[in-house]
Amino acid sequence: MLWVKALHIVFVASWFAGLFYLPRIFVNLAQDNDPAVTTRLLRMARKLYRFMSILALPALILGLWLFLGYGIGKGPGNGWLHAKLGVVVLIIGYHHACGVLLRKFEAGRNARSHVFYRWFNEVPVLLLLAAVVLAVVKPF
Repeated sequence: MLWVKALHIVFVASWFAGLFYLPRIFVNLAQDNDPAVTTRLLRMARKLYRFMSILALPALILGLWLFLGYGIGKGPGNGWLHAKLGVVVLIIGYHHACGVLLRKFEAGRNARSHVFYRWFNEVPVLLLLAAVVLAVVKPF
């Protein structure tokens, strides 16, 4: 079980590295008007989004394995896991929102400022904080 847990943590950390960095690329895309820079940033964003998506799958599969295979969080007194699963749904939604925003940039239909993306970039910090507190402190 410890190997599964360790790998889960590694894949979650790797996934979050992308969730932290992709909106920073969006900030630069929203600020820059140079076509060469935009092309380079879009290529970086596409590759990062693809890589993030690949990293998300084992993170989610290993998390399910911990829950279903080892019973972590099952039984009474484990409301923390239900709350954490709610946070995971929000993280998946954020990941999807990043994909939607990327497609808008690719289509030249971005309507948001770099300030929006600076705030948007703070969301995964809060989501990670909530997930870690729920998993480690287990307040419920």
